[in-house]
Amino acid sequence: MSANAKTVANPHVPVQDEASYAAYVEDFRRAAHQAVDWAANYLMSARQYPVVSQNQPGDLIDALPPSAPDAAQPYDEILRDFQKTIMPAVTHWNHPRFFAYFATSSPAPSILAEMLSATLNTNGLHWKTSPAVAELEKVTLAWLRQWVGLPENWFGIIYDTASVSSLHAIAAAREMVDPEAHTRGTRGDLVLYASDQSHSSIDKAAITLGIGQANIRKIPSDSNFRLIPTELEKAIKQDIAAGKRPFCLVATVGTTSSTSIDPVSAMADIAERYNVWLHVDTAYAGPAAILPECRYLMDGVDRAHSLVLNPHKWMFVTVDLSVLYTSRPDILRQAFSLVPEYLRTAEHPRAINLMDYGVPLGRRFRPLKLWFVMRYFGREGIQRMLRAHIQWAQEFAAMVERDSRFERVAPAPFSVVCFRYKGSDDDNRRLVERVNESGKAYISHTVLNGKVVLRMAIGNIGTTREDVQAAWELIQQAAPANV
Repeated sequence: MSANAKTVANPHVPVQDEASYAAYVEDFRRAAHQAVDWAANYLMSARQYPVVSQNQPGDLIDALPPSAPDAAQPYDEILRDFQKTIMPAVTHWNHPRFFAYFATSSPAPSILAEMLSATLNTNGLHWKTSPAVAELEKVTLAWLRQWVGLPENWFGIIYDTASVSSLHAIAAAREMVDPEAHTRGTRGDLVLYASDQSHSSIDKAAITLGIGQANIRKIPSDSNFRLIPTELEKAIKQDIAAGKRPFCLVATVGTTSSTSIDPVSAMADIAERYNVWLHVDTAYAGPAAILPECRYLMDGVDRAHSLVLNPHKWMFVTVDLSVLYTSRPDILRQAFSLVPEYLRTAEHPRAINLMDYGVPLGRRFRPLKLWFVMRYFGREGIQRMLRAHIQWAQEFAAMVERDSRFERVAPAPFSVVCFRYKGSDDDNRRLVERVNESGKAYISHTVLNGKVVLRMAIGNIGTTREDVQAAWELIQQAAPANV
């Protein structure tokens, strides 16, 4: 579509009369049917698209006009340009052969819930502005808490991403150890501890809260990439001796690079000894605790202060939906509650004002899609999908080990396999590029023990065993014949 393209005035722009508004709604109804048909066809035929966009940087910018149209344009034209110009620039996270990072899904019930949520366009500032937002969030998070085996008295709240959930947890940790920071600001003596395998969002949260990178201690990990408790306690003692104040430990259950599991129980012992907040980051792996055989993931978690879990990663909910649970909602509320007169409402013992528990004031209707997904699949349906992904990851790991050119470099307890070609780092980088440039699959890489490592992450609802097999064959073809 060029800047000079002829536009067709849309006769259904709503004005202040019922007839024109009705025409506007009918125009939406027709276009919505088209969009739903397109969405259903996409879900059925996503494999026809290259997983990674084949566009070059700037292609989409050049394909679109530099200015927005003055005249209204009809849905038909907009939808046609969506297919023609936007779709080629999409990297398909909802593709069955998207195996990079942590694979995600956009399942039908969540799509429907998103549509209904957008239609209502409710904003849950506090209970009165939308009881459905506040109370459905309370109900669905209680269901989820039961599914993964967290204590009944833990409080849950939905944010957008794990980065924001962990930010709030770390802010609560600061509030517990240094409540004066709420008004005075941070003095620069608080110290946060996490594994050298922890996610970068932990560092960003500490930076955002004024803790500073100099006050983040990266504790060494063992041969299985798990934090070493003795090293943690040694670092804490050194900081106390230097006049610093430890305030937060972060344990990761399912690290980003290797999905390793930190020793939460041992870290809880240390947290209790030094009276610091223990936060558990299980954004990816947490949903696996829905499986009885994976409930061990929650060992020691009941002694933590907070935990983050992302249903939008491996629980088949559309992005974005991250859940923070805490055993100390009083401290979380103390850290963030600030109610100006224009937001005050009549108090009621059962009214939940979620604005008191975080930075965001506006809250969209995220719990609706979790409610749809949990009801549509049920616990048994989600368990079947999780088990299939774990099984296929085990099969993939076995295929890696049978090919003498490759080696597995980390345990694979979930649906991610870390492996590498037994060549140089450049060989492995080129292998990733060849696979991804083919458009037939998408994998990512990381660095473990100083070497470039490939990651195969299974998690999309549409992925089959055949997709995993096809990706492995593509990787084998992309690798040099001899090491």
